[in-house]
This record gives sequence, C-alpha cells and structure tokens, in this order.
Amino acid sequence: MSDVIRAAYRRTWWALVLRGLFGIAIGVLIFWKPLDSIATLALLIAWWALFGGTVQVVHAFALRPAFPQWWVLLLSGLVGIVFGVAALRNYPGLSLAFAVVWVAWWLLITGVLAIYAGMMERRLGLSWGWTLAFGLLAIAAGVFALMSPGATLASIMGLIAGFALLSGIFHLVGAFMLSKTRDEVAGEARKTAV
Repeated sequence: MSDVIRAAYRRTWWALVLRGLFGIAIGVLIFWKPLDSIATLALLIAWWALFGGTVQVVHAFALRPAFPQWWVLLLSGLVGIVFGVAALRNYPGLSLAFAVVWVAWWLLITGVLAIYAGMMERRLGLSWGWTLAFGLLAIAAGVFALMSPGATLASIMGLIAGFALLSGIFHLVGAFMLSKTRDEVAGEARKTAV
C-alpha cells in the first residue's frame, strides 16, 4: 500500500472515529442535561441569526452593482440581525418561542400540503387515504406544538439527541468497516506478493 493511500486511510479513519465519538457525546449530553441543552439551543439560534444576517448584509452590498434587487437581501439580513440582537437581549425566551413557532408552522404547512396531495391523488384515482391521514396528523401535531411549547422543545431536543447518537454510532461503524477493508486489502496484497 502506498504512503499516500495509508495517509488518506488514517485521516479518514480518525475523522470517522472523532465524529462518531463527538456525536455520541452530544447525544448523551443532551439527554443528561436537557435544560442546559435547551439554553444552548436558544443561544445557538440567536447567534446564528446574527451571523446569517451579517453575512447577508455583506453579500447584499457586494451584489449591489450586479443585482438590481440587492435591497431584498439587505432587508433579509437586517431582519436577521435585529432578531439575533433581540433574541440575545430576551434570552432564552425569544429564541425558544421562535423554535416552537417554526416547528408548529412547519407541521401545519406540511399537513396542508399533504391534504392537498391526497385530494390530487384521489382525483387521479390513486391511493390517497394514507396521504390524507398523514396531513391530518401533521396539522394536529402543529396545533399541539403551539399549545404545548414545553413538549415541543423536549421533542426538538430529543430528535437532535437521537440524531447525534445514531450519527455517532454510524460513524464508528464506518471506521470499523474501513479498518476491516484495509486489513482485507493488505491481506490480498500479501498473497499477491507471494
């Protein structure tokens, strides 16, 4: 095996292992300290809005000579900056309210679109019952999300933690499979050399 391939293997293996361990640590930390995790989510939302808004403002001025509607990007960036500042000032309430409303609206819009798709499937003579049922369930979940912000935040954090744990496990499995493949390739190379 050449030195270039060995170096690429080592970098890839370590990247998979570190990402796997980091994902598992994040998932365990969220389940272990849920209130601290929710507070961190609130900060992340506020700082992300500030960062994203600043980047959009910079891009708006950079695109000004070439893009006649540059002001739309500028306006969007300013809204992001104002929200970020307001979210930091009203920490953690505004960021967490945003997360709950965002999830609720996403569920409601998904439900409406699924119901519409179900009706279109019915008109086309396709099976439409499950699509309609999914739409109704999504709308009910959206209404519940608005009425129960605590449960919504717990669900958001549970999904993030679950994804982090699964992602970490899959990365570690990938590192293990990469090691196994390397050993098999090295074994084949030794057989061919003999």
